[in-house]
Amino acid sequence: MDSRISISVDGGVADVRLNRADKMNALDQQMFEAIAECGAQLAATPGLRAVVLSGAGRAFCAGLDRSEFDRMTGGQSIVAQGLERRSHGLSNLPQYAAMMWRELPVPVIAAVHGVAFGGGFQLMLGADIRILAPDTKVSIMETKWGLVPDMAGMALMRLFARDDVMRELTYSARTFSGVEAVGFGFATRIADDPLAEALAHAREIAGRSPDAIRSAKRLFNMNGNLDLAEILRAESREQGPLIGSPNQIEAVRANLERRPPRFIDP
Repeated sequence: MDSRISISVDGGVADVRLNRADKMNALDQQMFEAIAECGAQLAATPGLRAVVLSGAGRAFCAGLDRSEFDRMTGGQSIVAQGLERRSHGLSNLPQYAAMMWRELPVPVIAAVHGVAFGGGFQLMLGADIRILAPDTKVSIMETKWGLVPDMAGMALMRLFARDDVMRELTYSARTFSGVEAVGFGFATRIADDPLAEALAHAREIAGRSPDAIRSAKRLFNMNGNLDLAEILRAESREQGPLIGSPNQIEAVRANLERRPPRFIDP
């Protein structure tokens, strides 16, 4: 695992940091791979009781790295390749970056500050518990870039929010606060210092029976009402044709050039 992720374990609590502060912890192929490797390392960590996930610097995660958008316009995106291939169980690699936290046998607490945009928002949804600073800026931002949420967002969002809320926030791509995120159901609670709150809560969880905690997580992860495999595949089927399409390229260019987009009718 490269320096994009740092892990320290104390008293059974793993403190995991996205460690790309100069890019606001943006997601690229290397970051996705580092997250997957982090998951394997955590799963093999003896005595693990809980995990706290946070971002170094001034943000939790700003979403997909802008260099990937540049590559999409030229058909060169590594992230876009092989989306329908299930490389990690039910998931592809970007989906696994969010689903991996669900699959870990111990509780995961996301401590979120700064921004959680697009992929960063989906990443935090993978946690069992999400503690946000009140002024955190959150957005389901994919449609701004001519895309759809496809890092397991469609599978995870519906666990927390009403259908009309998910649709409105996804269609508009508008930014909302950490306080609003609690109201929508996407955040567990707010705290002025999310990381300190998350670590304290993780230490409390670490003091419970690890067998009971792991059993409880397995039970919470059971959901007989949703066909998770089909939701994950549907994300990929929709995303593939969007990447590099004329309107997606226009969305990227308009954003980068800071001008109104000029879309063509489908």
